[in-house]
Amino acid sequence: MIHHKESFLEYVIVEKGLSENTVSSYERDIQHYLTFLTLHERVERIEDVTRGHILNYLAELHDKGRAKTTVARNIASIRSFHKFLSRDKVTQTDPSAHLDAPKSDRKLPSVLGNRDIEALLSFPNSETSYMRRDRAMLELLYATGMRVSELTNLNVEDVHMTMGFVQCTGKGNKERIIPLGQMANNALDVYLREERGTLLKRGSSEHAMFINHRGTRLTRQGFWKVLKKRAKEAGVQKNITPHTLRHSFATHLLENGADLRAVQEMLGHSDISTTQIYTHVSKVRLKDIYAQHHPRA
Repeated sequence: MIHHKESFLEYVIVEKGLSENTVSSYERDIQHYLTFLTLHERVERIEDVTRGHILNYLAELHDKGRAKTTVARNIASIRSFHKFLSRDKVTQTDPSAHLDAPKSDRKLPSVLGNRDIEALLSFPNSETSYMRRDRAMLELLYATGMRVSELTNLNVEDVHMTMGFVQCTGKGNKERIIPLGQMANNALDVYLREERGTLLKRGSSEHAMFINHRGTRLTRQGFWKVLKKRAKEAGVQKNITPHTLRHSFATHLLENGADLRAVQEMLGHSDISTTQIYTHVSKVRLKDIYAQHHPRA
């Protein structure tokens, strides 16, 4: 059954153009699913899989205490896999049809307040190694709301500083244009003029915007370490992830009167309902501000 998995992964990479992270999730989910079918259900051919086998696998995930979001993702992976097999006539029926994903409790995104944002982006005057790069990355992430993978995949030619915009490639290889604020523009200018060249190895033709200590493209994991270190230095008490800056970007725009459709486009959301979650965040924050500052709250 492994060769069916490989064909499916090739399909989602070549035809659907899914991101590396999404493909990795599919591969992991399908591999665990096929292992369960082989070892626990004694299924040898993919054509013999029934709806009952799939329900048994989902019950196994539930018994192991997997989160609703994890189960929902597994269902999505399994459905996509069987839909592909049915479409390619490998199987005559799709045993995963009409499987319902568990309703997950939708949590409101974690957002930084203005004070924490200022602390995070207010670097000390003394310049240390990589400080110009780190300032440029954080300013750019908050200014554009990019995903961390989009940030680390940026090339120098993707940033058009004189015209004030960034060209980035998001999920499904969809390209979008995001305005670039003056503060981020200034930080990028300093980094490009004063530091990027010193990080590159002599004679390097590296196109990556952000460079690590080896003179190559900074990874997502590398950025995570930079963010954690900077948050600790700035005294930010709140738990912070790269996505926190994306959430803060969207929430602060909406709080200051930005159009929901414009924010959707900048974030690269295909469905506006995904963007609407930030309107709920704004309302919650508004209530908190009222409770803190109104004398008779």
